[in-house]
Amino acid sequence: MKKPNFQAMSQKELHNYVLSHREDNDAFYAYVDRLHAEANWIEMPPLKSLEDLENYPEFVNRFRDD
Repeated sequence: MKKPNFQAMSQKELHNYVLSHREDNDAFYAYVDRLHAEANWIEMPPLKSLEDLENYPEFVNRFRDD
């Protein structure tokens, strides 16, 4: 069976493919490589309470519905 072209997939398509083909290690590693290349996450230390989120407004704003 021929593997799909992971490079040609959008991130969302690749994400969905990985979820529906969990045994496909090549797809998983392609997805992780893409996440690292885009590096669009916000790093922060583990929270001790929900109130700690107030110290990271850039994280909260990313998920807040305006």
